[in-house]
Amino acid sequence: MKLDLRPDDAGAPEALRIEPMADSHISQVMRIENLSFPSTWPQNAFHSEIHDNKLAHYFVGMAEGRVAAYGGLWVILEDSHITTIAVHPEFRGRKYGEFMLLHLLDETIGRGASWITLEVRQGNEVAQNLYRKYGFTVVSTRRGYYSDNNENALVMWAGNLKSRIYANRLRVLREAVAER
Repeated sequence: MKLDLRPDDAGAPEALRIEPMADSHISQVMRIENLSFPSTWPQNAFHSEIHDNKLAHYFVGMAEGRVAAYGGLWVILEDSHITTIAVHPEFRGRKYGEFMLLHLLDETIGRGASWITLEVRQGNEVAQNLYRKYGFTVVSTRRGYYSDNNENALVMWAGNLKSRIYANRLRVLREAVAER
C-alpha cells in the first residue's frame, strides 16, 4: 500500500510518498539513523525487522527521489508499539514526521490494535509535543534507558484508538496538516 500526502499549497515541498520499507531502502535509512540518533540500530536489525519479525511493519517516506523519513511499529493483537520514527535533517520542518506518525497510527488501527506505546527521550520536547497532539500521555519513566548518555525515556501511551472520538481527532489533525 502506498500513501501520498500532498499539501494543497502550490509552493509546498514535494509530497511524501509512504511505502513499505525494502532492502533497497536500508542504506538510506541507516544514513538518516546516523544523522538522527546518538546510538543507532545496526543495519542487520532493520533487515531482520522487515524479513523475520512477523509483528513488525516498517515504512519509508519518499521525497525528491530518496528516503526522507522512516518509521516502524509492532502490532501484537490489540497492542502496538512504535519502535522508531526519523526524518532526514534536510527534510525536517515539512511535517514529514507527522505524516509518518499518521501513517503508523492508520496502520495500527487498520491491523486491529486498540492502544499504542512508544519511548521518547526525556529531552526531546519536539517529539513529545507531537505525540501529545495525537493523544499520547506519559505513563512512566525508564531511568537511564538510553545507553549513550543514560538519558531517561518517557513511556507514552494512547488508547481507545478504535473509538469515534479518536477517529474524529485523527480526521481533524489530518485536515490541519494537509492545509499547511
